[in-house]
Amino acid sequence: MNHKVEWNEEEENFDQTLSQRTEELYRIPNREAGDDGLIEAMVLPLKDLVVFPRMVSPIFIGREPSLVAVRDAQQNEQTLIGLTQKDASQEDPGSEDFLPVGVEMAVGRMLQMPDGSHSALVQGRRRVEILEFLQLKPVLLVRAKVVFEPPTPNRQMQALMRSALDQFDRCVQLDRAIPDEAHLFALNISEPGWLTDMIATSLSLPLETKQNLLLTVDVRTRLQLLNGILAQEVDVLELEDEIHSRVQDEVDKSQREFYLREQMRQIQSELGEGDIYTRDVTELKNKVEAANLPEEARNVAFKEIERLNQMPPMAPEMGIIRTYIDWIVDLPWSNTTPDNLDVKNAAKILERDHYGLKKAKERILEYIAVRSLKPKKERQPILCFVGPPGTGKTSIGRSIAEALGRKFVRVSLGGVRDEAEIRGHRRTYIGALPGRILQTMKRAGTANPLFMLDEIDKLGSDFRGDPSSAMLEVLDPEQNYAFSDHYLELDFDLSRVMFVTTANHLGTIPPALLDRMEVIEFQGYIEEEKVEIANRYLIPRQIEENGVQELGLSLEPEALRRIIREYTYEAGVRNLEREISRITRKVARLKAEGKKYPLAIKASMIEKFLGPQSIFPPEAERTDEVGVVTSLAWTETGGEIMPVEVAVLDGKGGLQMTGQIGDIMQESGQAALTYIKSRAAALKIDLEVFERMDIHVHMPEGAIPKDGPSAGITMATAIISALTGRPVFKHVGMTGEITLRGRILPIGGVREKVLAAHRAGLKTVVLPEKNAKDLSELPKTARSQLKIVLVKHMDEVLEVALSDEVIQPPPRPRKSSREDNQEESAS
Repeated sequence: MNHKVEWNEEEENFDQTLSQRTEELYRIPNREAGDDGLIEAMVLPLKDLVVFPRMVSPIFIGREPSLVAVRDAQQNEQTLIGLTQKDASQEDPGSEDFLPVGVEMAVGRMLQMPDGSHSALVQGRRRVEILEFLQLKPVLLVRAKVVFEPPTPNRQMQALMRSALDQFDRCVQLDRAIPDEAHLFALNISEPGWLTDMIATSLSLPLETKQNLLLTVDVRTRLQLLNGILAQEVDVLELEDEIHSRVQDEVDKSQREFYLREQMRQIQSELGEGDIYTRDVTELKNKVEAANLPEEARNVAFKEIERLNQMPPMAPEMGIIRTYIDWIVDLPWSNTTPDNLDVKNAAKILERDHYGLKKAKERILEYIAVRSLKPKKERQPILCFVGPPGTGKTSIGRSIAEALGRKFVRVSLGGVRDEAEIRGHRRTYIGALPGRILQTMKRAGTANPLFMLDEIDKLGSDFRGDPSSAMLEVLDPEQNYAFSDHYLELDFDLSRVMFVTTANHLGTIPPALLDRMEVIEFQGYIEEEKVEIANRYLIPRQIEENGVQELGLSLEPEALRRIIREYTYEAGVRNLEREISRITRKVARLKAEGKKYPLAIKASMIEKFLGPQSIFPPEAERTDEVGVVTSLAWTETGGEIMPVEVAVLDGKGGLQMTGQIGDIMQESGQAALTYIKSRAAALKIDLEVFERMDIHVHMPEGAIPKDGPSAGITMATAIISALTGRPVFKHVGMTGEITLRGRILPIGGVREKVLAAHRAGLKTVVLPEKNAKDLSELPKTARSQLKIVLVKHMDEVLEVALSDEVIQPPPRPRKSSREDNQEESAS
């Protein structure tokens, strides 16, 4: 390591002082050695410094024994032996803590430093090998042997010296820290050992490398080691020089471009053309000032403009910054549209565009009424319309927006699996943009649109993130006032937005997200509602779209009912509209071809226009039968009737259930059988039947999966009928869950199930007593034409559904041959 001494003398006296001290060093004679080359001298410990023979180096003297040794040597004009410590942190080194080779050196006049320590210049004289330590306290005293080096080199050494000089010359050229005079001084050295020590002192070498050179007593070996060190040093310096040249070239190129650009700017200014780049920046500043931005967004925009102003026009980041500023300016931070709070007008619009949907309409009218009484109310409802496809969930959103006087925007979330689709990408990515939320807000142009998030139950998640988690902040009124997009990285207020989401099922929506929304169910339309919707909306729209409005075309009610029953199978009205469209298109073709066409479509014409019947709805039983009961079921497309059949045959007392029955329904069948076994005596059923006969329960249309607990009383009634031989009344349909004690528990989908029974022509419907609250949702025609029996126990079901007459013998287990022989023997 090179040590730099900070002298107390003033700068103008430094050179003179240094020359005087160097002369003092040369006046100190070598300690005379005996004939055997041995000398005795005091030791000056060196912590992290290596002094080579004939070289002058500054040292720091801090320890008291070293100070005593230096002063004694100066008084007696004696030399000292400098020994390098193995461990520089050792404060009180012993005889084992030094290198075995040292340097005899002369110490010049000491100078006191500001911190109380002392410094001095030392000059190495010759290498010595330590033989023994004669004294350890108060100062170190050693006996050493002088290492004599050959003054003239042989041929091999001359070659090594030339190689070392050439490489040293290259180091001087590449390393600015080495003065040019160093190479000239080296050229005038003829002794190989002296040359090695001089070059080692000039280079910035690690302490360990210098110690290795000092310990190498053989001159030839030392020269070889120095050549290797010089070769490595030249490689490192050449690499540094290459890197420095590249950096300098880039700097020069940038300075040249800046100079030329400034010249071009001045020329354009003189010509009156102005600077396009400057005009763009000025235009951006004017846009930001004109936009009504929040303080935070305004500050960020001006900061980015300042960055843009300091960049060269061809910088790669210019387009990124420009796009970012445009997004900040174009977003509707505070632009709002006034709400139309006329409740009567809203009710008129909703009633005009949609038939039914009572719950959704009531909720919107309630919201408008509250806003009319409290206009400053900022909390917006988060609605979730849930129901089968085609029931008007999306279309009613447009009507709500029209009723409120708000902009309507829609985003489809079906198939979105990347969280960045919601929150956007960070600007570090190439082509980054905000997420769909802010993109749609920009398209809306207002801060309070009606924002429809369609198909929220179709959100997916994979390795790219969970978009439903990103929606938690959007759909939470407590958080969305400061929605943060990864691209924008500014808080955007979504609290004034009215969010409406749609879904077909609630099962796939995460609970945390579902909890933030107010769920409004859209139930499937019954036949009467479909007829009304077709007459009000579907038929006029299709007549207009297919160009037959001038013909006065109409569909009779029975024709519509036949289309609904025999050609569509859905909860909504999309397929119904498609079938109506087919009819109007065929009429349009007949008109275009100049053929005869009907003006009123009758039921008898439907097959001619639409082809053979494609849907065959289940029908009620035509006669009272044993072991066959009509069950009422709920599906996404509405309610259905579903027969349950039971057969009893010889076996081992097992229960078999077929027809793609789910686990819950199978458990209901087991519960029904257990109840029947517990009531076998009261029902007059032989217990041996359960041990020696199999019961097979089947639900037709086996390709359709079925599940749920609501068929429990139906299966129990069918099994009891099959085991007792009593028929089930054909006009009775039932639904309800059964317990082991025969209690009847409530079920869901009552409205759809009762309407299915009404369509099928049933007369009596058995429902759980706790479902009485659901009867208010039934149409008046269904309630007036059906006998609805509410029950709370299985005994009540049997009274309504089973005939007292036994029309076929109850099944009895067949006796085995052993039992027959026993009876014959007894007789």
